[in-house]
Amino acid sequence: MTKRMAAHHRRPTQADVARAAGVSQAMVSYILNDNAAFAVPDATRSRIMEVVEQLGYVPDRHAQILRTGKTHTIACVIPDITNPFYPAFARGIQDVAEGRGYDFISYNTDGTAEKEARCFRSLQRGQVDGVIATLFHLKATEMQPLWEHGLAIVRFEARQPRPIEAPVDSLYLDNQAAARAMVSYLIDRGHTRVGMIAGDQGPRSARVRGYRDALLGRGMDIDETLIRDSGFNEEGGYRGMTELLARVPRPSAVFAANDLIALGALMAARGAGLRVPDDIALSGFDDIPAARLVSPALTTMAQSAHAIGRRAAAMILERLDGLVHGPGRCEEMPYKLIVREST
Repeated sequence: MTKRMAAHHRRPTQADVARAAGVSQAMVSYILNDNAAFAVPDATRSRIMEVVEQLGYVPDRHAQILRTGKTHTIACVIPDITNPFYPAFARGIQDVAEGRGYDFISYNTDGTAEKEARCFRSLQRGQVDGVIATLFHLKATEMQPLWEHGLAIVRFEARQPRPIEAPVDSLYLDNQAAARAMVSYLIDRGHTRVGMIAGDQGPRSARVRGYRDALLGRGMDIDETLIRDSGFNEEGGYRGMTELLARVPRPSAVFAANDLIALGALMAARGAGLRVPDDIALSGFDDIPAARLVSPALTTMAQSAHAIGRRAAAMILERLDGLVHGPGRCEEMPYKLIVREST
């Protein structure tokens, strides 16, 4: 192979980009690393990125890690990739991360303590700069080895967490208040016997506590047999609804802990020859796309998974950019009751 051919097939470098763009190699590095400490004219930035595209320049990630100690990778830890809420959540993270030049990886834990611990051990190997996690078992204080190694951490919580001195940021949705609002709505519709399909968190769930709050707040007794544990999926919803329909008298309304459970419950009601909402009302939680598409359309408590993911990623980047230091921040995300045909 001739020297000319070798040069032609050689992998482009930052020096090649700098020469072609008529700027310094340091300037190219600033742009490609999205260094906020330097103000670069838009025309210069555009010219450099155009040359990068023309030459097909791809940064040497291993060299970057050795030089900067950063992987430019953010991890997302979720409990169930088959639940449409979590892909939307992860997509929000990915949109922000990739817009800033970060790679994105995802871990699925199935909501089990064993897989959360396995994921934690993997993250300790230093393959990422930041972690955004929805965890059912691992406490924030147990993540100390991660922040001691400089990882930025954001947790998405089911309730407002207790303040801690550690640099672990939190986003939370007040699931207890949201569930209370949903069940209160069902009671206001005239339902005096309201059942709940609670997922597999049982009495520990913030949504179960909200269900109890609503009943007690209206002076109603709590019938423990109307709270059914199940998986957080259609199969669990089908099983939970079947058990509730066997109660005498059966509930006139059912609150499902998420929309997948509600979809399974809807199938069970139909299988029993019941009409929703004429014979039994049904509501869910999350407002996944299928909630709008199923017939009857599902009344649910909406939380914007994509918006939550975007805010979580922004909080991670604020830490990684050095804009935020010290103890963790805590921000509440909104919820909204969406009334549709199923109630």
